[in-house]
Amino acid sequence: MIKKLLIANRGEIAVRVIRAAKELGIKTVAIYSEVDKDCLHTILADEKICIGPGPATESYLSIPNIISACEATGADAIHPGYGFLSENTYFAEVCEACNITFVGPSKESIEKMGDKIEAKRIAKKAGVPVVPGIEEEIKDPDDPELIKEVKKIGFPVIIKAALGGGGKGMRIVNSEESLKIALLTAMEESKKAFGSDKVYIEKYIEEPKHIEIQILADKKGNIVYFPERDCSIQRRHQKLIEESPCPMIDEKLRKKIGRAAAKLAEEINYYSAGTVEFIMDKKGNFYFMEMNTRIQVEHPVTELVSVVKGKRGLDLVKEQILIASGEKIKFSSEDIAIGGHSIECRINAEDPDKDFLPSPGKIENLILPGGNGVRIDTHIYSGYTIPTFYDSLIAKLIVIGSNRQEAIRKMLRALDEFKISGIKTTIPFHKKVLQTQAFMEGDVYTNFLQKYIYEQI
Repeated sequence: MIKKLLIANRGEIAVRVIRAAKELGIKTVAIYSEVDKDCLHTILADEKICIGPGPATESYLSIPNIISACEATGADAIHPGYGFLSENTYFAEVCEACNITFVGPSKESIEKMGDKIEAKRIAKKAGVPVVPGIEEEIKDPDDPELIKEVKKIGFPVIIKAALGGGGKGMRIVNSEESLKIALLTAMEESKKAFGSDKVYIEKYIEEPKHIEIQILADKKGNIVYFPERDCSIQRRHQKLIEESPCPMIDEKLRKKIGRAAAKLAEEINYYSAGTVEFIMDKKGNFYFMEMNTRIQVEHPVTELVSVVKGKRGLDLVKEQILIASGEKIKFSSEDIAIGGHSIECRINAEDPDKDFLPSPGKIENLILPGGNGVRIDTHIYSGYTIPTFYDSLIAKLIVIGSNRQEAIRKMLRALDEFKISGIKTTIPFHKKVLQTQAFMEGDVYTNFLQKYIYEQI
């Protein structure tokens, strides 16, 4: 078993990992930048160590600084959380070379799934449905053969960065005339964001649902998949509200998607926690999109809705740590049942009335929601100052109800209780979304905000 775990992250995910590790009897080390010296994760960990100034490139993204922190504190393992270095192949390789247990998959798995073109090829080989498209890197926007191939696919198409995510390097193209400029723009954006102008093209599925499957896999070849998450409420390809199960998926389709995710994991000898993401059209056809080789922001909805061998209390982070320690998963996919309905709202320090402009600053007063079936994952407290250097996520509010209607009502009640003064937050925005007729009816697709919300802001 891991003896001392260094958390190579900050904020709510660092707090989440610290709590899981402590419950397993593992000592914890918090790293922090100079502007994060008062962040909650530094207070809760057994030890803390500063790794540099505020900019992430000089602290949370500095591999030498993090490895040095491991050596200085005697930590024998690193949990990368999500974001930052969590899907960095080189970081996983350095950990292995330094005899430090990386709480995540092998560097080979990260590399294979990090390249979206290669990931699609692997998915296809594993028999997982993929969106029709051009499976080679686009090198010449003027290539006449390229135009022919795109016409075969049929407009609209979408250009995507092969090494990217979060909507960067992504363009929807509706006509032949706009293809070249869209490709050049996407390639340039991808180069700036990810250091590579490698892009590819696939058919654009209009009004899809964004469905993802949480998996766990151990080093002994056991793979478990969980009930799906519906992550269709997005702004600029960033998820805002997630729920489980999806109101439009029945048990037969649920198993089909889950088994497809497990097939992909098996194909690359995957171990650790991971998420396989799909898009699904209105007819229930689903297609592989990408795999995230880390714990996800939205993992709590899966934890709350999953009943394992008749018991609640699933802890995916604990399972991830146990897998890294060489433990075998003690349950199968068939042992998992759905117990109610869970919804998560990501609370960001942003002003929805000003195009979601970041709103850092000091929290003057804070009242957290509570009650039966309400969970809050956060690192903020009264008097805490939100720095300007990092992601604007400050809390995740998660509820569980006996059905979807109850979960919506519970979330609205919890959002009403959640009081933060001193900064702007997305709490009013979430209330607006949850009270739309379309959301209440489960009529939710990735264009939901453009269709029902933006015109009201």
